[in-house]
Amino acid sequence: MKLTPVQREVLLALIDLYHASKGNAIKGEEIAKLVKKNPGTIRNQMQSLRSLGLVEGVPGPKGGYRATTEGYKSLGFEKLEKEVQIPVFIGDALQEGLTVTSIDFVSMPDPEKCRAEIHAIGNLKNLSVGDTVRIGPTPINKLVIKGRITGRDDINNVLLIETSEMFSIPRASVIEIATRTLKTISPKISVRKAAKLFVKERIRGAPVVEDHRPVGILSTVDIARALAENKEDYKVEDIMSKNLYTINENAFISSAIEEMENHNVSRLLVVDDAGNSKGIVTRTDVLCRIASLCKSLYP
Repeated sequence: MKLTPVQREVLLALIDLYHASKGNAIKGEEIAKLVKKNPGTIRNQMQSLRSLGLVEGVPGPKGGYRATTEGYKSLGFEKLEKEVQIPVFIGDALQEGLTVTSIDFVSMPDPEKCRAEIHAIGNLKNLSVGDTVRIGPTPINKLVIKGRITGRDDINNVLLIETSEMFSIPRASVIEIATRTLKTISPKISVRKAAKLFVKERIRGAPVVEDHRPVGILSTVDIARALAENKEDYKVEDIMSKNLYTINENAFISSAIEEMENHNVSRLLVVDDAGNSKGIVTRTDVLCRIASLCKSLYP
């Protein structure tokens, strides 16, 4: 359906205000203020859009207008029952009320540049050509795009950017990258013996287990600190970290990264739904999984 520029502007303003209001009906006066047009003009446009089935009226004191599913489709948007906001940043500043609906790469074969069209809901007028913009993460693949704005289409609410960076976290479960053959340490052995075991097994950390139950975790950092303090004859239970952080085997890699960042740790014990140990996942495992995707760059 081909809309006039004014119809597109008014319908887009309605959708922007609707999302900013968390789903409340929007009054014509609010739209008029946003698009800087006479309220009478907005009423006429709304009648036209209603006749096209793109807008519906909501009666009552809190009534107003809202876009129909066809209204969203006419602008190239998809109306979802449950939506996740995809943020837009200029520098480190979050652009409030602005969210991305789709990303189209328009110059993939170009060996010199990679351009993208960013379709958004919200006011783009605070963004200028030349600004450095960061978009994401997206909800599923945690895609983040960074680039320089090279154009802005206010009628269609589209940004044209020249991308400089793209990053995505693989949508795989933790158990797919975890080390499943667990090397465990007894809390009663000496730090010296634990260090020799680490060297022999070529590991950097291991759960400390007593009576088949994990009671802590030991890392090379713990051992190095103990050796620096002349505690090589201390028992593992004296120097281990008693904060044992776990993650479910079916959780996504992105969740593991978030947990490691939140707790400032480099490894997590992987457990099943019953809490049984299934393996261990480390920052190195995550990096190796991401690096494996890069091998296709250098066949």
